[in-house]
Amino acid sequence: MADLEPLSQEEITDALAGLDGWTFEDDAITRSFSFSDFRAAVSFIVRLSYYAEEYNHHPELHNVYNSVTVTLTTHDAGNKVTGMDVALAREIDGFSWV
Repeated sequence: MADLEPLSQEEITDALAGLDGWTFEDDAITRSFSFSDFRAAVSFIVRLSYYAEEYNHHPELHNVYNSVTVTLTTHDAGNKVTGMDVALAREIDGFSWV
């Protein structure tokens, strides 16, 4: 599993260079996804839940109709971005169908 130490600003910037659509703000990384409809958005959330459980790392999710915003920060690291957040973002990008 990924390291739980907070990443430096430079490490976050480097990680985001390889994560399309993710942004860093307020000590978290965030990405919004748009789907064809509500069912597709909820299906995405369900799929994401399996990875979140596997990592024992649970994102903040916001869903309105066909859109889902995912926010990742590590509470056990003082609500800072860690390697675990980056690893989960990569997993999400790996299965996302948008």
